[in-house]
Amino acid sequence: MDQTLTLYALGAAAAAASLPGLKARLELSRAKHPSLGGHSWIARRMARLVPHYTYDEEGFFRSDAAPEDVAERRRAGLLQLAELYRQRFPETLRLGAEVEPGLSDMQFTAAYRVPYQYASVVRQYLRVGAFAASSSGVTLTDLDGNRAYDLTGSYGVNLLGHDFYKECVDRGIERVRAVGPVLLGAYTPLIAYNVKRLREISGLDEVSFHMSGTEAVMQAVRLARYHTGRSHLVRFCGAYHGWWEDVQPGVGNPRPVRETYTLQDMAGSSLRVLRKRRDIACVLVNPAQALHPNAGAPADSLLLDSGRSARYDRGAYSAWLKELRAVCSERNVPLIFDEVFVGFRLAPGGAQEYFGVQADMVTYGKTLGGGLPVGVVCGRKDLMKRFSTERPSDVCFARGTFNSHPYVMAAMHEFLQRLDTPEIRALYRDLNAVWDGRAQRLNARLEGQGLPVRVANLSTIWTVCYTRPSRYNWMFQYYLRAQGLALSWVGTGRFIFSLNYGEADFEAVADRFSAAACAMERDGWWWSDGTLTNRGIKRKVLGELLASFW
Repeated sequence: MDQTLTLYALGAAAAAASLPGLKARLELSRAKHPSLGGHSWIARRMARLVPHYTYDEEGFFRSDAAPEDVAERRRAGLLQLAELYRQRFPETLRLGAEVEPGLSDMQFTAAYRVPYQYASVVRQYLRVGAFAASSSGVTLTDLDGNRAYDLTGSYGVNLLGHDFYKECVDRGIERVRAVGPVLLGAYTPLIAYNVKRLREISGLDEVSFHMSGTEAVMQAVRLARYHTGRSHLVRFCGAYHGWWEDVQPGVGNPRPVRETYTLQDMAGSSLRVLRKRRDIACVLVNPAQALHPNAGAPADSLLLDSGRSARYDRGAYSAWLKELRAVCSERNVPLIFDEVFVGFRLAPGGAQEYFGVQADMVTYGKTLGGGLPVGVVCGRKDLMKRFSTERPSDVCFARGTFNSHPYVMAAMHEFLQRLDTPEIRALYRDLNAVWDGRAQRLNARLEGQGLPVRVANLSTIWTVCYTRPSRYNWMFQYYLRAQGLALSWVGTGRFIFSLNYGEADFEAVADRFSAAACAMERDGWWWSDGTLTNRGIKRKVLGELLASFW
């Protein structure tokens, strides 16, 4: 009896001891977004199970059970587009075919422009050029002399127009011509101004320079872990912070990630986790998520239905960031703003100025380099220190051969100086009102034409959304390119305008966008008999996936 009582007592004690851990684990689970994006390890494992299958031409044109006459309209539209591409882009496409077998990046983007089920037929008929011969103003010119309005934004770099960055690079190199490009170790004196301005802009104490945005985020997280002595970083569902393991724990990362918490954006449950856990070294925020919280950056490769959504509420997102700031301060957890993509796009002082929140560390990149590659970390003095005064062997080492490269520092100097000129400041005047108004006018036009497409925007960052259930929205990118609009490889998922788009330029884009949508409608890609739903599309795709296992 005594032995039995002892076993019961030990069991009860073990259960009691485990209750706090179970409670913490449950709170963490509740703080995750219910989508696969919120459960990175599940998403990663499921991605390995998804089988490849492809439609033949019959299935390609009728994957939504469209009638034969609609399928024929689609076929005719595809053939017409293919002929237009062959005639208009011969040299651009020829060089692409020559280079692609030896360039892995081009192979990847070519494979993921559209959902993989459709890719083989699309690539048979519609190749997309990846080369430009020149740029000017808000346009790009390809190898065949075709000029297109640039909606790529150079993945965020092109904030102020192509000519602006050409001038930054040219003037910058001229400033350091006597020094040359291999002054490594010693600094060009121009760095003094860059450090001064970055401290003023960020509101933080110290600066370090790196070669890329990914590298800057790596260093910020590393320093946070070093100074807090804690292990885990917090990122929010859907947010992109570069391609390294700790911040990309799900699909696309071949390794398991054990020291990252992926929490739900704009959720009280996430704040509760931050308040209670003792292992959190830092919190990473990418302000671009304000346009699509808890969802990854939209790309046409995932556009299997019309479920893409984007909506920006500045007041709600600002309130969330302020709550997050308060909790991080309460728990002494460094708050890191990753402004590699949005830095200087929302305001001259970046997202901190725009949302009215001071971070503990900020990372910049892309446009700050004045047209050359760069990554920057700005931070509080206590977080930026790379060594311990009391323990001389205790260091957090970080260095790179090309950090503070003289050409980069000189181009950055030009960018930062010109950022303060009246001409550039004028581009920020009424920035939200200008770009929100443009989006509203375009949406009103599309609605008046009865077209099932709309745009959502966070200032100059735009996403195309679709209002009618369809399996073919990804085709729209090819009609837009045919109308002379240059898109990045993600297609209609993200348009990035430079701030120097004038009214006439934007109206030309709107005209071409509308014409592309009319052609898409005419060719039957948005056909619906009224019974097609997004849920029904997802069920059919799931059925296809299951069937492809056998």
